[in-house]
Amino acid sequence: MTGLKTNERPGTRAVVKYVRVSPSKVRAVLDLVRGESYGRASEILTFSERAVSDVIGKCLDSAVANAENNDGIPAEELYVSACYADEGPTLKRWRPRARGRATRINKRTSHITVIVSRYDEATLEELRERQAAKGRAGSSVHAAEARRQRVERSRAVAEAEAAEEADHDHEGHDHDHGDQVVAAVEAAIEADVVDVDVDVDVDVDVDVDVDADESDANEQQDEEESN
Repeated sequence: MTGLKTNERPGTRAVVKYVRVSPSKVRAVLDLVRGESYGRASEILTFSERAVSDVIGKCLDSAVANAENNDGIPAEELYVSACYADEGPTLKRWRPRARGRATRINKRTSHITVIVSRYDEATLEELRERQAAKGRAGSSVHAAEARRQRVERSRAVAEAEAAEEADHDHEGHDHDHGDQVVAAVEAAIEADVVDVDVDVDVDVDVDVDVDADESDANEQQDEEESN
């Protein structure tokens, strides 16, 4: 009897492709969180010293978000039902060696898949009784609340940035409008200056003509008196 294929496993999944880490290093971390609740898996990934733990943590949060938004399952009732890393394309690089030789460097990549599923009713009842006996909420509740707070903060930051961009665009539009008004005022002032200059020139011409007429009249009077 053939087993269940990886793409046919039940649950809500999230996939991260082309991670620049070898699959063997990813599988070492995935083995730590397989079968754990969402809160416990988040704690393990948070305090893990492996660099790939951050990528796996983001993939886990994405899977939980898909389960909450698409399937309507609370994060407190989820656990990591399956997780695996497939080998991606290998990048080939070369290192120079002695005597003109070169050795190949294989830079591995991975495709990480995390699948979360809901606990059955018996397990959920047992977890609730255990939490009630301890008198405090479980790790999954704290992890879900922390994730919700992160989502709210990121949404608030995105809204603030959008509002700031809108205000900046509005200010830029007002600045352009102000430049247009200033240019129109300067053009009107220049037009008034040109009109004033023309009027002054005309007045000067009129004064010159009046002076010429007076000089002609004076010359005629002098000629008559001399005669």
